[in-house]
Amino acid sequence: MPTIDIRPLALCLFKYRGRILVNEARDSVKDQCFFRPIGGGINFGEAGALAVAREVREELNAEVTDLQLVGTLENIFTYNGAPGHEIVLIYDGKFTDNSLYAREFLPGVESNGQSFEARWRGSESFTTTTPLYPHGLPELLQSLEATHAP
Repeated sequence: MPTIDIRPLALCLFKYRGRILVNEARDSVKDQCFFRPIGGGINFGEAGALAVAREVREELNAEVTDLQLVGTLENIFTYNGAPGHEIVLIYDGKFTDNSLYAREFLPGVESNGQSFEARWRGSESFTTTTPLYPHGLPELLQSLEATHAP
């Protein structure tokens, strides 16, 4: 029986005018598009905040500051027909370059060399047919908004 590991991830919620920065991806088996914040795997011996900073630098060629851990989620899923299990550290953070917030999209490159466009999306973009992952992130965002409401 093959060994399947739990993957540690660190993702960042870049928030701007009621929207967050997300990457759109597709599950070809489910024939479904979905969204996920920017970030990626945590390397052995690497702190989550350092993983976020490294991933943002590698994917978007941008620097991040003011990283704050806002939650931890467990994500058990199937992607392209294969099972997955992640423990996801969710950070809030800011770009050091404020001009990035005014852009319609930020060009990015995945670790496999595939290019993508990270876009600012509001909660109305995330539906049952185009969900926001990891599981539990929409609820975490709602609780964060509720605790920061005037």
